[in-house]
Amino acid sequence: MPATARTPDLVQRIRRLEADVAALRRAGWERDELPLYPTSLHGLVYEDATSFTTYWETIFTPRTSRLDIGMVFIGDQVSATNTGGGWQILLDGTTVVASGTIAPLFSFVFPTASIDLTPYRASTQLKVQVQARRTSGATTGGKYGTGGTIGGSITYARLL
Repeated sequence: MPATARTPDLVQRIRRLEADVAALRRAGWERDELPLYPTSLHGLVYEDATSFTTYWETIFTPRTSRLDIGMVFIGDQVSATNTGGGWQILLDGTTVVASGTIAPLFSFVFPTASIDLTPYRASTQLKVQVQARRTSGATTGGKYGTGGTIGGSITYARLL
């Protein structure tokens, strides 16, 4: 006589579900590092433009709901005049999703941004650009001769 499999009862199904949830909690969050590439030949990108200039960028397919980015910026000091500026993150080259200032203190700032990728989950390609600009400081001298520069780099970019 053939054996028949019994359908598990509700209590067994709940126990199995609780065990699966506990295993997922022990595993922690899934994280992927997103590589961003410099748009300059320098290791630490320095620019002296007064309009926003792209420092780092990448194109990827969004498969998670959030992108966390950590950055580091530093202004220049030319003839005892400190350089300050601003930074922003663009998606698809048009939408500013995060922005901030770089104080003219000749010291490092470490801004972070948490970007909601939910509206872009159906996209096959999404371009992320980290930009900065000089808004104050000397107008002559400096790294390139046209005033102070803003140095910038990415410390981390994680897809969560």
